[in-house]
Amino acid sequence: MWWNRKRTESKAATSEAEAAALGADVPGGEHRNAFILIGLGGAAVAAFGIAALAGIIAPVFFALVLTICVHPLRVWLEDRGVPRGIATGSVITAVTLLLLTFGYAVMVAFGQFANLLPEFADEIKAWGADVAQWLVSIGINADEVHALFTDFDPGTVIGFVGGFVGGIAGWTTTLVVLFTMLLLMAMDAGYLPTLLRQLRPHRPLVVTSLVNYGSNVRRYMIVTTVLGVAQGVVNWIALTIIGVPGAFIWGLLAFLCSFIPNIGYFIAIIPPIIFAALVGGWPMVIAVIVVYGLINAVIQSVIQPRVVGNAVALSQTITFFSVLFWAVIIGPIGAILAIPLTLLVRMVLVDSNPNSFWIRPMLGELDETKAIMAEADAEAKAARKAKHAPLAPSVE
Repeated sequence: MWWNRKRTESKAATSEAEAAALGADVPGGEHRNAFILIGLGGAAVAAFGIAALAGIIAPVFFALVLTICVHPLRVWLEDRGVPRGIATGSVITAVTLLLLTFGYAVMVAFGQFANLLPEFADEIKAWGADVAQWLVSIGINADEVHALFTDFDPGTVIGFVGGFVGGIAGWTTTLVVLFTMLLLMAMDAGYLPTLLRQLRPHRPLVVTSLVNYGSNVRRYMIVTTVLGVAQGVVNWIALTIIGVPGAFIWGLLAFLCSFIPNIGYFIAIIPPIIFAALVGGWPMVIAVIVVYGLINAVIQSVIQPRVVGNAVALSQTITFFSVLFWAVIIGPIGAILAIPLTLLVRMVLVDSNPNSFWIRPMLGELDETKAIMAEADAEAKAARKAKHAPLAPSVE
């Protein structure tokens, strides 16, 4: 029968594929699975080691990303005859000013938040009571809901956030490591072009991978920063016009969350929705959702992919997983630096290893895959047209 014939053909094709795979010269030979397990074990040990040293690795890598982003400024100054020492000082000064400006904005936003939350304490308690009633109506245990909302005090949120921000500001070791690494990396970056020229004859693929990594990280971070600033400013203005309290705070939050792929938008929209519900009810909530949706769709879904291009050749699944993974390994800053960290792992394991090029499409480098799919779709469309086309009349 026809189904038996198809099953036989499928089994034959599978057998041919298995035979071809067995006959192929696979690195590692019969010990390939053992090498995979050893690699996974090494990755697990490395992950635990990075997590144990997160307090040092996070600021060091953050300093590396900042150094990569401002490197074109050094090149521009040196090309115009500026001495290397002055160029280094200019780079360090530029990064320091950026960090101080951002720190000042965070402190201003926290001050506004500290004044805003007690002002709406009664409304937040009433809203919590409504939420509790709704949870009971859908079958949640009333005692658990009552215990959850009875002792809630909006002032405790201020204490939590204040302790968190104060902890960040009090991390003297982190700040010392960050600024020290910025200084040293900025000084060493002056030798980098010559070092790469020395290394290229011996390891051309490694040099190419390093250069591409720096270019891709720089393009991603600069574009994301510029678009994040634009997104935060537009959200700030829009929320001010709508009348949502704390518009500057939520604009700054939108800027920070623009560095977190996939889930940053949902984190940034929750606080303005809550305060919009407290002030204006459902009409204002809908207005906030529409505004945030339009801004996110235009900036992150239309503009950013066109500008970034293939700098981040990672699939959506890997991107989302990388955010969760690095956030667990090195903390909240891991979610912000997830893309540069994942690109670094890809550069070390795949891009600099010619035996691993075959895995690139599975990671997200889909240009060739899309071309093959487009060709297959065109062939299938032509076949359907030919199948449904009327037969030409026979000529006697």
